[in-house]
Amino acid sequence: MIVSKRDYYEVLGVSRESGEAEIKSAYRRLALQYHPDRNQSNPEAEEKFKEASEAYGVLSDADKRARYDQFGHAGVNGQGAEAGDFADMFSSIFGDFFNLDPFSGQRHRRGGARAGADLKLDLRLSFEESLQGVEKNLEFRHQVACADCKGRGTLHGAAPSTCEQCGGAGQVRASQGFFTVARTCPICRGAGRIIREACPQCRGQGRLSQPVRRKVQIPAGVGDGAQLRISGEGDAGPEGGPAGDLYVVLAVEPHPFFERQDDDLYCAIGLSFPQAALGCELEVPTPWGTEKIKVPAGIQPGAQLPPLRGKGVPRLQGRGRGDLHVLVHVEVPTRLNSEQRHLLQRLGELMPHDNRPHRKS
Repeated sequence: MIVSKRDYYEVLGVSRESGEAEIKSAYRRLALQYHPDRNQSNPEAEEKFKEASEAYGVLSDADKRARYDQFGHAGVNGQGAEAGDFADMFSSIFGDFFNLDPFSGQRHRRGGARAGADLKLDLRLSFEESLQGVEKNLEFRHQVACADCKGRGTLHGAAPSTCEQCGGAGQVRASQGFFTVARTCPICRGAGRIIREACPQCRGQGRLSQPVRRKVQIPAGVGDGAQLRISGEGDAGPEGGPAGDLYVVLAVEPHPFFERQDDDLYCAIGLSFPQAALGCELEVPTPWGTEKIKVPAGIQPGAQLPPLRGKGVPRLQGRGRGDLHVLVHVEVPTRLNSEQRHLLQRLGELMPHDNRPHRKS
């Protein structure tokens, strides 16, 4: 009995107009679902896994796909994915996304020394320090390369031995029937090398934890949550790899008077009723000294005075500073002496008000 092959597009569940990314995504989903490691003693799943791999082997190749579209299975007969190709297909698809062995979950070893980890340090600043800039002392710990073994982890810095199990590749391939799966080497754990005699100073780690004190210049105008990157102050990389970076995350304390929005500052100034009604001249504190500002007669509560140009926050990405905006708050007295009460009562008689509702603005 001859069993005809299913259409490759049907196998992957994609249309004939599907692009390369959609085909790859469909195969990845099916491969994870039907892989034999996840379906022990399940011949049906094994067959679907093989069928999906064969379909992807054709549709992922532009030439094979063109011949298949024109002649069907006859155009690519015997040119699907071979047994030894499955591991390479898994590496190209799953490794590109995760850099992981898709079934062991271990990270693949890449050529060359790996970079060290980045570090994060929180630093609090006063509001004034964030506006004016300041030099701060940082204290933290990071991993440095062991001086005795030069980061190799071996006695006297001798070259480590190549792992005999994986031949230095960091991976071993196991054949299971018609397919091959690559796994992290259990002997060297993906390093590709074996340390026979460990360095006594770092105990074979190649790195040591060391306290650090550094000065850092905080630029004027930084905001809350800003990050400063200090290159090369993170952990040293394993096996002599380059050091990571240090990220200093700034937390700016709030100010009791000023509120910041981008490069501008806002504040509220209290006026008495006579000052608001008659007008006056005020001395307004700014981060850069006191400024005099005129208040026009009859100003209303919540009104904003003309901004004080250049009295705001220094611009990090340009010259100059933002502005300071002053809002007016008319203060109603809560205690009056007898003379004040009498004068206000007399003023109220001279300024009658019918208290009608205001129209919506």
